[in-house]
Amino acid sequence: MRPTLEVADVLRRHGAAFRDRHDAHLGRVERRVMAAIEACRTPALGGHVEQCDDCGLVRCAYNSCRNRHCPKCQGLARAAWLEARQAELLPVPYFHVVFTLPVAAAEIAFQNKRVVYAILFRAAAEAMRDVAANPRHLGAEIGAVAVLHSWGQTMTYHPHLHCIVPAGGLSPTRRVGSRAVQGSCCRCAFCPGGSVRSSWRGCERRSRPVNCASPGS
Repeated sequence: MRPTLEVADVLRRHGAAFRDRHDAHLGRVERRVMAAIEACRTPALGGHVEQCDDCGLVRCAYNSCRNRHCPKCQGLARAAWLEARQAELLPVPYFHVVFTLPVAAAEIAFQNKRVVYAILFRAAAEAMRDVAANPRHLGAEIGAVAVLHSWGQTMTYHPHLHCIVPAGGLSPTRRVGSRAVQGSCCRCAFCPGGSVRSSWRGCERRSRPVNCASPGS
């Protein structure tokens, strides 16, 4: 059943005005995504004719854009990706930590995405690993899953990383660290105001523990 209002409907009605208003902050990629969603399942992308062998009913079906950002085209792919990442999670508590770029750095990143994004991933990983390796907090090696978001909620350029960090790690003896799970050491490092903020000034204030389901659930 088609919903009353879709993202494509909003873009077709207000997309042109939005592009004019935010012309300086929209790159070619964002413009291509908006255009693809606007044209999705319309005569602009062509189509084909379907006919029922039993009743003879004929209908025209327009082609989809197949853009990975389109909510209609990539729903199944997104669900499959989330399920695969869920299978990689350990059955332990997790923290959600967000790293953002200052406005001045974001302006540089807009013209140098590949270079600045690589620096962002590396700096965030080093900040979390350094804090976790400190014996005052966890004294262990940690891993994390990081996902880059380049748009904000208002569809303007806002590069930031969402990181899922397990509340535990591997000690130098390769045993699973337990201090973070039973005590407050890792919470002090990754919760708001913790040590990770001193290592990364752009760390999101709303970082908080996230309880993830066990693999396969």
